[in-house]
Amino acid sequence: MDSSRIQIYVGFFCTVVFASSKLPMLLKALRTRDLHSYSRAHLVMSTGGNLLYWIYVAGLPIGPVWFLQAFFTLADITMLFVLLSQ
Repeated sequence: MDSSRIQIYVGFFCTVVFASSKLPMLLKALRTRDLHSYSRAHLVMSTGGNLLYWIYVAGLPIGPVWFLQAFFTLADITMLFVLLSQ
């Protein structure tokens, strides 16, 4: 097996691990709508950082990093939306 194929498999595995680590927080926020422990400034900066990071990701070939970045961006936008709608 060549190294590029191994890198793709490891990338997908890491994407699943990173995304699944954020899922419990996101699901709890959506279920309870309780985001008092989250800083509005943090969520705004994190969302903005994710949106800016897309400039870099867009230059990469489609792969695991695209899915991970999309998930992180959507998660942060969702958390920010829930916080601002309270």
